[in-house]
This record gives sequence, C-alpha cells and structure tokens, in this order.
Amino acid sequence: MSIANSGIGMTSTFLQGNPEEPHAVRRAQILAKYPQIKDLMKPEPRTKYLVVCSVLVQLSIAYWSTNLGTLSYIVLSYCIGASLNHSLFLAIHEMSHNLAFISPFHNKVLSVFANIPIGFPYCATFKSFHMHHHTCQGTSHMDTDIPSELEALLITSRSYCYLDRVLRKLIFVSLQIFAYALRPACVNPSGLKYDSYVATNVATQFLVNLAIIAYFPLKMYVFLVLSTFWAGSLHPLAGHFIAEHYTSSKDAETFSYYGILNYVSYNVGYHNEHHDFPTIPWSKLPQVRDIASEFYDPLPRCECWVYCIYNYITDDTMGPFSRVKRGAGKCD
Repeated sequence: MSIANSGIGMTSTFLQGNPEEPHAVRRAQILAKYPQIKDLMKPEPRTKYLVVCSVLVQLSIAYWSTNLGTLSYIVLSYCIGASLNHSLFLAIHEMSHNLAFISPFHNKVLSVFANIPIGFPYCATFKSFHMHHHTCQGTSHMDTDIPSELEALLITSRSYCYLDRVLRKLIFVSLQIFAYALRPACVNPSGLKYDSYVATNVATQFLVNLAIIAYFPLKMYVFLVLSTFWAGSLHPLAGHFIAEHYTSSKDAETFSYYGILNYVSYNVGYHNEHHDFPTIPWSKLPQVRDIASEFYDPLPRCECWVYCIYNYITDDTMGPFSRVKRGAGKCD
C-alpha cells in the first residue's frame, strides 16, 4: 500500500487528486459492461438477525464479565467485546446505506438498537457525515474521514525527529476513536442534523445506559465503553480505518482487503467495491468483484490490516497527510 521507508520524512501536504472521483468513473464503466450488477442492489435480510444476535451476546458477555478479575476482564473486553462492538460499527454502516431493510425508517430503528452496546449515541450523526464521505470523497470540509489540518500538523511539522513522529502516530492510532467521534462536528458543523433520528438515538442510549448503571454492576457499562475504545484503537479490526484510504500515491486512493477478517466485519474490506456500489449490501460485494474482476484485480490492495497499522506508524513516508484531497467546496 505504501512505499518503503526512505528516511526522507513524511509529506507535509495532502496529495492532490484528479478532479474526477474514481469510483463514479469506474461505476459507469462496470455498469455499461455488466448491467446485471444492478440486480444486486437490494437489502440483505440476514443483517437484522446478525445485529440482534450481536447485541444480545455483547450485553450477556458484559454482564458475565462483572464476575471476572481485572486481567481477565480487560482481555475479554479487547478480544471479544471490541470485536463485537466493531462488528456493530459496521452493521450501523450498512444501515446508513439502507441495506438491512427497504424502508429507511426500519434501518434507522435497527441502527439505534445496534448502537446500544457501544455506550454512546452516534449512529444518527454518523449517517449524515458518512454520506458526504461517499458523495464528496476527498473534498475539503465535506469528507470528514480525512484528518483535519490540525491533526496532521501536530504529527508532522510539530515533530522533532523520526522517533517522535512514530510515537505521535502511535498515540493517534491508539486514540483514533476520539478523532472519528469529534472531527466531523469540528470540520463540518453544518453537517450536523438535529432531527427526530438524532433525538431518538440520544434518548434511547441515555435511557439504556441509565438502566444498566442503575440495575446492574457498574462494571457492565464500563465493559461496553472499554470494548468501544479498544474497537477503535490498536485492534486488528480497526486496521481498516488505515487501510481503506491512506496512500503514498495520488494514483490510488481506496484500497480493498480480501482477507479472513471480512467474515466478522460485514465485508468492509471490499472497499473499492463498496465505494463503486454503495447500494449493494455486504453479502453481495464479493459477487461484484467476481463479475467485474478485470476492473479490480489490477488495483493495489491491503493484504493485512494489522500490518497496515504497523506500517502507518513506522513508515516515515506515511502520516495523516497521506490522503487524497480535491479542494474545498460543496459537491454533488
């Protein structure tokens, strides 16, 4: 995904991409050749069962964890709790695209339910900002998946040497869950929507949290929050945050991963395929790649999410500026 460490230090400016967003171009080309792909554009009914199962299992494990000692409690939250919560992150991602039900309302209801073990309300605000990530990929102040100038500068121009930059990137990756939670409102506050979906998400989460804290040991709620923290930190599944769009060349700005972790992450590794066809559910993305293999096989890809994290931290040519941008303003 990136070039080898050359010792020249990371770039201090974002990569400038082509005016045309690559996924829109490739989508048109693929549909012109394989119109049958349109038949895959329908919700996946199994998603709702997986979500209900994940929520109930996570809440059960969180309750059971209250009987464990400190070390076992932490290990369980990292290995199992974080994996389940990260899976729920990606289930919410599916529902933000209305891919669990035909009805947008039913997708919103299920996403609020899926949000419960995460401990903080976020599914409603995630939807609006994530749609900008698709329609405005690389556009300044619209695609809030890209690190802010402040984040980037704190790691690059404010650093003193290679070791300092490695430490800063390690801290950033460890705490990136907070960047993803806070960055959208800071970078694009106009993107925040205060509607009934947001109100329902906040109210439901508040009442469930209150009930857990009131009627169960406090360790149960702490387990859920700790699992969420691990899920967005130095965790194998969190590698997709780095793998998807960080690059050392403006010639490729989205990367797919076809490894085993897709089985517990709603095939989010099929990321080029997802950006090309965001209305196709997780279960059908491998079919997209098989049908249009000549479009996807030549593209650079990530072979291992864990290595992507390691490479991002240790390779001095990689950093928060290693993203493609297309300038400021609105987009379609």
